[in-house]
Amino acid sequence: LLALSGIALSAAGASSARAAGASGAPLVVAPVRRAAPVRRSVSRGAGPGFPGMPNPGDAGQMGNFFDSIRKAQQVVQVEAVKIQKELAASEFDGYDAEELVCVTLTGSQAPVRTQISDEAMTKGADELGAMLTAAYKDAHAKSLLATKERMQQLAEQLGLPPGMADKLGQGGL
Repeated sequence: LLALSGIALSAAGASSARAAGASGAPLVVAPVRRAAPVRRSVSRGAGPGFPGMPNPGDAGQMGNFFDSIRKAQQVVQVEAVKIQKELAASEFDGYDAEELVCVTLTGSQAPVRTQISDEAMTKGADELGAMLTAAYKDAHAKSLLATKERMQQLAEQLGLPPGMADKLGQGGL
């Protein structure tokens, strides 16, 4: 379909036009229908279909939206650093199954101390090693759980979706 100045020449008409000079066949011409102009939404603060999103056609609103995102990221970073410092100052005790060995870690998993009871010392090297490993794993699990819970609290305070808490401490935002 060939359109020129609001007039369309159909394929049948195009072959007729070539042949018109030779055979005198009539040229088929039809007016072109123009589509109605697309109107853009002028709403403030709400993009098409996404409540609270800026209108893509308004550069000022997009700039404000990105500024808001940047400010939110800064708040998250400041709060995450506070939480990391708070956890680093915290201590978590882990025990073996018989509670004869205690390993203490900080919230940043740095070892603080290890306490071995006299009874544990009589168990032999292999069993004592297993007890130390179990106590370390217990303290580590408690430390990670506290970190996860604290980051979930931060995510809730910020109004983030439930799955976002895992990304806060990992620089995912």
